[in-house]
Amino acid sequence: MKLLIVEDSQRLRKALHLGLKNLGFAVDATGNGREAMGYLRINTYDVVLLDLMLPEVDGLSILREIRTRKKDSAVIIISAKDQVDDRIVGLDQGADDYLCKPFDFDELHARIKSLIRRKHKLHLNVLEFDTLKIDIGMRSLTIANQMVNLTPNEFSLLELLAVNCGRVMTYSNIENHLYDSYSSVTRNAIEANISAVRKKLKFHGITNLIQTRRGFGYFIDSL
Repeated sequence: MKLLIVEDSQRLRKALHLGLKNLGFAVDATGNGREAMGYLRINTYDVVLLDLMLPEVDGLSILREIRTRKKDSAVIIISAKDQVDDRIVGLDQGADDYLCKPFDFDELHARIKSLIRRKHKLHLNVLEFDTLKIDIGMRSLTIANQMVNLTPNEFSLLELLAVNCGRVMTYSNIENHLYDSYSSVTRNAIEANISAVRKKLKFHGITNLIQTRRGFGYFIDSL
């Protein structure tokens, strides 16, 4: 899953970037409102963490731009403005959530997971296919109650296909959702990760989960 952090405090921005990247998210980050607009015009984000007081373009203007362009990114406002009226304005402008500074990182993570579940119409953090269980919250895969060791990239790829069950994910979809804007990824690298996941699934008796639509990409038919 891919996130955009728009926060003018360098210290907080770096801390959030590191913490969320360590949790397996692809993360872009900026402290400038105009630069954030540029990111949003060329990328798709699952969640945007948006400060309100930013240089050049303020947070509410960015939020209006997101909603005007009908982007389906979930938006969490993170702001020192903690009055009820401030929260009402932010939510009325189209924010999905509002978190006042200072906040607990674990709470932020929980809210991000909640919004991702809502976006993909998931009721629980665990997705199941026969004996296979993908725990999005714990970032773990089990088959017949046995843990399957996946690398962070392998898990993120499986997670992306699972939450988009029934939809073909093209190479560009995969690159856009799983890698930040400064990462360079080749088609061969994506194919290698697909192959690695398939081998680990096959070792545990799962042979038909990830399917190929030749010339387009990959998909999971049903969970």
